[in-house]
Amino acid sequence: MSDWLTIALTAVYATTATLCVIRIVRGPGVLDRIVASDVLLVTLMCALGTEMAVNGHTANLPILLVLAMFGVVGSFAVSRFLVTASDPSRDDEAAAGHPSATNHTGGPDAR
Repeated sequence: MSDWLTIALTAVYATTATLCVIRIVRGPGVLDRIVASDVLLVTLMCALGTEMAVNGHTANLPILLVLAMFGVVGSFAVSRFLVTASDPSRDDEAAAGHPSATNHTGGPDAR
């Protein structure tokens, strides 16, 4: 890769990371912070991939795989938490004994 492309990509990654950190700190809501942290993680992965391409090695590949795994699992866990925490109808149904609010296993006597 040429030097000007490396400098341009470094500037883009630095700008993206800076904007993501600002959004994580100032974000008006939890979802804004989660999206910004995911974008920051992807930016880090892209920077590591660019470094591997520039230097012609694959030593950072396990780090990329672990970061990708943490990004996916973390997003799923947080979204699962936010769905159950922000849905007031689930609390009302559970308090009223509504069958859809209970955990079903699919069996005939599941309740």
